[in-house]
Amino acid sequence: MDKERSLKPYWYPMADGEQNEILPSLHKNVLRPDIITKALDYIVKLICFIILYFVLRMMYNLFYFVMKQTSINPEFQVYISAAIVAGIFIIGVWIWYLRRPYPVYLVSFATSIPDDKYKVSTEEFVKIIEGAGSFEQEQLDFQKKLASRTGLGEETYLPEALHRIPITVSMADAREEVNIVMKLACDQLFAQTGIDPTKDIDIVITNCSLFNPTPSMSAMLINMYKLKTTVKNYTLSGMGCSAGLVSIDLAKDLLQTYPNINILVFSTENLTKNYYPGKVKGMLISNTLFRMGGAAILLSNKRSWRNKAKFECVDTQRIHHGKYDDSYNAVFQYEDDEGIVGVKIGRELLKCVTRALTQNLNLLMPRVISYKEMIKFIIFFIKQKLGKIDSKEIFMPNFRETFQAFCIHAGGRAIVDGLQENLKLTDEDCLPSRATLYRFGNTSSSSVWYEMKFIERIDTLKKGDKVWQLAFGSGLKCNSVVWRKLN
Repeated sequence: MDKERSLKPYWYPMADGEQNEILPSLHKNVLRPDIITKALDYIVKLICFIILYFVLRMMYNLFYFVMKQTSINPEFQVYISAAIVAGIFIIGVWIWYLRRPYPVYLVSFATSIPDDKYKVSTEEFVKIIEGAGSFEQEQLDFQKKLASRTGLGEETYLPEALHRIPITVSMADAREEVNIVMKLACDQLFAQTGIDPTKDIDIVITNCSLFNPTPSMSAMLINMYKLKTTVKNYTLSGMGCSAGLVSIDLAKDLLQTYPNINILVFSTENLTKNYYPGKVKGMLISNTLFRMGGAAILLSNKRSWRNKAKFECVDTQRIHHGKYDDSYNAVFQYEDDEGIVGVKIGRELLKCVTRALTQNLNLLMPRVISYKEMIKFIIFFIKQKLGKIDSKEIFMPNFRETFQAFCIHAGGRAIVDGLQENLKLTDEDCLPSRATLYRFGNTSSSSVWYEMKFIERIDTLKKGDKVWQLAFGSGLKCNSVVWRKLN
């Protein structure tokens, strides 16, 4: 593993159609199911149809036998038997149609790109913390060292309050940060989709882990765009960097409950009120790693969006390891010895992430892998039971053939590097994560959407391709969302 791969500059396309010399390699890197995989899928479907045919045939023979025991004219026995079987089949299809889940369409999404005045380079960041007046030399040296090792570039964004020397923050400053990223993302989204927010939004879900004002953040959005009075709203807080995918999972459940609706999801994190001026090194990490950003996502189950939506949700999986003390304490907000509130990122985080990811994959992969990979797993399982494979070894499917793009939460270079090695991904597979981390920093719950925007702009996906979004958050949570490309 090249430890420096996450520290070099990365290109991030800022507009559709932007060209770069690495684009050919990105297109070439996409791995789709081979002919054997496709053939097995067709064979399984064919077998299912054959089984259905024989079941219907057996039912017909049964009813025909019963008819023969009656006094009904033999000429009509065949027709009556066939009609009964046809009726049962039609009723079965109708019941399936009524009980099938509503589709979950990702109509469109947009990410916030703040004004250039909010940009901060490494040099400017160092000047800010030096001018803060709250750090001793040991804390300054620690943050300077981290700033050069995080994988962040020279054009990330900090809110206005954190540009001040010395830094001063207020509730008004925190609200202003939210207003900026919220309006930038939502204005883009409404322009892309052409919807009228005052009429067309039925449910609003917002998530921000560390800023929970009253009125709530979802109420702020409702007020900003004057949404209709019947709109339902949900505000998630304290759920860390994976809260964006928690919001998607919640939206999916709501879309299965309420037919013919549109849901607006807004994901962000607030830096203004959560800047840490203390001395605990584990809490200082967030100063150097987290940056300003946000994303707005429009989801719907309206079938009128079918030909316009970008993606359809295939599956979501959530794992919560709050039962384990080390996972629960891995990312923890508390007051230090001087009474200063901060969020400590513990050394055990990577171990806890690995454990949660393993369980998440155990739930996710059987629902998305091909039949070829299932056969491989069965062979692996049999060999393991026979003692030919170590019982501690874990079956790893071909992730690159299962998914054609990856949105791994840009939580830091160690997270991305570790997942690339464990999942056997290429540098090109992880480029959306590294480029997002370099260009925007860790924007917390919205980072997977900056990665999704990267994938959209390089245009490597075809209809039917799948994208895997993966994020981790305090608690500790591991959440997955799989999307299928529609249009």
